[in-house]
Amino acid sequence: MKSTQNAGTQGGARIVGGKGDTSGPGPEVMAADTLEGDKVVNTRGEDLGTIEDIMIDVQRGRVAYAVMSCGGFLGMGDKLFAIPWNALTLDANRHCFVLDADQQRFENAPGFDKDHWPSMADNSWASRVHDYYGVNPYWSDTQRLM
Repeated sequence: MKSTQNAGTQGGARIVGGKGDTSGPGPEVMAADTLEGDKVVNTRGEDLGTIEDIMIDVQRGRVAYAVMSCGGFLGMGDKLFAIPWNALTLDANRHCFVLDADQQRFENAPGFDKDHWPSMADNSWASRVHDYYGVNPYWSDTQRLM
């Protein structure tokens, strides 16, 4: 996929598609709630989950994570995952996000349930999550690891 912007130095999601459509907001600037409910697929097109929330680092004024929901395990409900924003690519044409990860990667991924959210402002937790997805923390302003 060809990117329409360089996300590496800005800590943002890359964008593919949607070029030339200037009829309204997006894909460069969008309301967060328009992205909630979007599918997350891997590079093979396999469904990984759905965007439930967009988490903002208020002090830095940046999008930190997309919270992705995956189908329930053994009928126990959805598991949630904080996906670093800079690990995602917005596919504006297909209205989905692409994450370079296999479905099996989420068996051991740092996840949580809707009643027990992690402290996302904790730098050690945040660093582990970014390491797991192979991207530098968004606050470091350095290039992607992958």
